[in-house]
Amino acid sequence: MSIRRDKPAGTQQGQLEPAFSSSYKAEAGADANEDTRRRPSIPVEVKGDQYLLKAEDAELLQEILRQNLLHLEGSAISARHLHRFRDLEFTRQLSTFDRQNPSLSSSQFRGFFTLFWLGVALLLVKVAANNWRDHGTIWARNEIVRLMFHKDVLVLGLTDFVLCWCTTFCLGLQRVLLRGYLHWNGLGWIIQNIWQTAYLAGFIWWTYHRDWPWTHTVFTVLHCLTMLMKQHSYASYNGYLSDIYHKRESLITRLGRLEKQSKKPAIPEAQTSAVSKGLGSEIANLKRQNSRQRSIDLKNIHSDSSHDTDHLLLLSETIENGTPLAPGQMMSLKSLLDQEIELLTEALKGQSKSSNHYPGNLTIGNFCDFITLPTLVYELEYPRTERIDWAYVVEKTAATFGTIVVMIVISQHWIYPVVMSALRMEQEGMTVEQRLQEFPWVLSDLLFPFMMEYLLAFYVIWECVLNALAEITQFADRGFYADWWNSVSWDQFARDWNRPVHNFLLRHVYHSSIAAFDLSRVSASLMTFFLSACVHELIMLCIFRRLRGYLLILQMSQLPLVSLSRTRFMRDRQLVGNVVFWLGIFMGPSFLCSLYLII
Repeated sequence: MSIRRDKPAGTQQGQLEPAFSSSYKAEAGADANEDTRRRPSIPVEVKGDQYLLKAEDAELLQEILRQNLLHLEGSAISARHLHRFRDLEFTRQLSTFDRQNPSLSSSQFRGFFTLFWLGVALLLVKVAANNWRDHGTIWARNEIVRLMFHKDVLVLGLTDFVLCWCTTFCLGLQRVLLRGYLHWNGLGWIIQNIWQTAYLAGFIWWTYHRDWPWTHTVFTVLHCLTMLMKQHSYASYNGYLSDIYHKRESLITRLGRLEKQSKKPAIPEAQTSAVSKGLGSEIANLKRQNSRQRSIDLKNIHSDSSHDTDHLLLLSETIENGTPLAPGQMMSLKSLLDQEIELLTEALKGQSKSSNHYPGNLTIGNFCDFITLPTLVYELEYPRTERIDWAYVVEKTAATFGTIVVMIVISQHWIYPVVMSALRMEQEGMTVEQRLQEFPWVLSDLLFPFMMEYLLAFYVIWECVLNALAEITQFADRGFYADWWNSVSWDQFARDWNRPVHNFLLRHVYHSSIAAFDLSRVSASLMTFFLSACVHELIMLCIFRRLRGYLLILQMSQLPLVSLSRTRFMRDRQLVGNVVFWLGIFMGPSFLCSLYLII
C-alpha cells in the first residue's frame, strides 16, 4: 500500500455554512484578519425535517445566497479546515525479504540474510546436541509445548470460529442503513461502537473466564483486535457511502420534481423576483468553478463534503415551495443537480474499476473476502494476482512452522528458565528491594533471546503468514513492512515496521480525529500514539493479569525522542539516530519483561 500524492482535498467540515439555517455566523479563520462579523439572518419555516425559507425580504435573501455561494467558491483555497489528507492506494508490490523480489537477489547485503539463517540452523544443532547430552532427547523437558497444547485446544479453535463469524454483525447493520431505517451519522455510528466495545470486552472476559495460558490469550486477543479493526474500517467506509447513496437518491428525486415543474407554463421575466434574477448566474458560476474540487472531495472519505449536497437539496426544495425561476435559471439548477448526481455516483464507485461498488458490495461474499485479506483498511476493490502459486503457499507455510519451532526452542532453552527463576523469587517471599538487586541479571539474561524472538516474530508474521495469506486470497499488495531496520527515529519505525496497522491508524484515527474533532495535526498524532500505547498495554494486561502501565509509559517516552530526532543537532546524524533506535529495540522488550517479572 502506498500513500497517494494527490493534491489535498479542499472541502472540509465547517467551511460552508448551510444556506438556509436560522442564523449565519462567519467562521473564525486561521488568519487573524479574517472577517468575523455576524452574517445576516432570516426566518425559516420548519416543515417536517426540512427548513424552508420565508422570502418576504428578497434583497436580504439575495445577499445571503450571494455570501454563501461566494464562500463556497473560495473554499478550495481556504486553510481553515484543510485536512491535507492523502488517501491510501493499494498497488502491486512484493515484500522486501520475498525470494521473488528482484531487489533481494540484487541486494549487496543478501549474504547477511543467508548468514542469519545459517547461524539460526547451527544454533538449533547446538541446542539439540546439548539436550541430547543432558536429557537423552533433543526436545528437553518441553514445558513450552505442553503449555501450548495441554488445555482447551478445541475450545480455542471454537472460540476463534465464533470470533470470526460474529463480525457479520457489521454487514447486517450496513444493510439496515441501506434501507434507511437508521442513519450512519446518528444512531448507526453509536450502535456500531457499542458493538465493537462489547465484542472486545466479551472475548477478553472469555480468556479470563477460561483461565487460559498466555499462549492462548495472546492468540485470542491479537486476533480479536485484528477483527475489531477490520469491522471498524468496513463500517466507517460503508457508513460514509450510505450517506452519499441516500443523498444521491434524494437529488435524483428532487431533479425529477423540478423536471415536472419545468413543464408548467413559463413564468414571465417581469414576474420573477430580485432573488431569482441573480440566482441563475450564481448557480451556473458555482457549477463551473467547483466541479473539479467536488470530484476531489468526494474521493476523500474523511473530508466533510456533504455541505454542498445539502445546499443543493435545500435550494431545490425552497424553489419547489414558492421561489419562482425563469426557464433559463431552472435549466442551470437542473444542470447543477445533474453534475452533483454524477459526482456522487463516482464517489460510490471509489477506486473500483469494476461493477463492485456501493451498494452492490454489501454481500456476504464481499464481506468474507475482506475479512480474509491481509489488510485492515477496507476498499471496494484491491489489486489481485492472476492465479495462486501453491508451491509458494507451501514454502511460506513451511517457513511459518519452521520459524515457530525455532522460537519455541529459544523460549524453552533461554527464556523459560529465567522467567521461572524470577517467579520463584516472588513466591519465596523476597521483598521488592531484594528482587530489584536481581533485576540487572534478569535483564542481561533476556537481552539476546528476546532480540532473537523479536526478529523471528517479525519474520514469521509479516513475511511468512501474511504473504501466505495474500497468495491464497490473490492479494497483490505485499507491502506489509518497509526497511524499518534503517530507522533513524521512532516515528519512522512506527510507520515502517507494521504497515497494515499504520495504515489503519492513519485513516481511521489520525485523519478521522482531525475531521470529527477539528484537532490539529500535532494533537491528532498524540491521540493516535496514545491509543496505540493503550492497546499495547491492554495486551500486557491480558498476558500478566496485572495492570502496571510500564509499556504505556515506555511508548509515550518515545515522543521526546521523536522531537529530539527532528532537532538541528540530530537531523543530519542518521548513524547516531539508527544506533539509538537499535539500542531501544535491543533493550526494550527484555527491560519491559523484567519489569513485569520483578516488580
